[in-house]
Amino acid sequence: MSETPMHEAGDVREAWGRVTAWLERNDPEALAALGGPGSPEAIDEAELHIGLKLPREMRQWLLANDIDAGRQPDRPSCLVALGYEVAIPGGHLLLGLTDIQRVYLSQMALEEMQPSEDLDCPFWRREWVPFAAERDGLYGTFLDTLNGTIGMWAEAHGPEEGVYASLFAFFQETADRLEGVSSGDWRGPGKSSSPRKHDPRPEDEPIRLWARTNGYLVNDRGRIPATIREAYEVSRR
Repeated sequence: MSETPMHEAGDVREAWGRVTAWLERNDPEALAALGGPGSPEAIDEAELHIGLKLPREMRQWLLANDIDAGRQPDRPSCLVALGYEVAIPGGHLLLGLTDIQRVYLSQMALEEMQPSEDLDCPFWRREWVPFAAERDGLYGTFLDTLNGTIGMWAEAHGPEEGVYASLFAFFQETADRLEGVSSGDWRGPGKSSSPRKHDPRPEDEPIRLWARTNGYLVNDRGRIPATIREAYEVSRR
């Protein structure tokens, strides 16, 4: 586990307000694309859908800005259908309620279909709620609902817990990064580095194509669930 950065406690609305204030000054178009306030009813419905209570800190952030509010997914082939680009640690896309649910249920399904061999260090835990991810969901950032800490996961080497002490700390770091770059530079040289990417295995491409044709949700890279592999093999007999 890595050393926890500073900014351990505070009001997440204050930290997020620093991010939106920077965008208002330096990139009004990006701020406009951020979406409006979330609704308590939508958050309650999302909690029922995933079967997990969201922490107060995450609810406060989603009430301030639900990135998906009033938007409809236009990327049916991607796990992250919407997402918002800003220079957050890890370089992932911020998620709204729609994508939080999609990524969470996908990660849970993968863990259930292919349980981790090491129970002390599983691929995914039920209490983790993603709030940032790549389009294919193979890399991302989660909030641990048990202790409020922030961790990151990657298909290549598994999750890392306790990277940040809280969602407040995470957005304080985001604001620090934005305020440390020149105006308008955050999409260029000032943008945080992207996570490692891994090319898909060529032998898996026929399986992915068959899965999508037959209504299965499958990522562009990373492991293919065993149930999909088995269904594909059965279809070829």
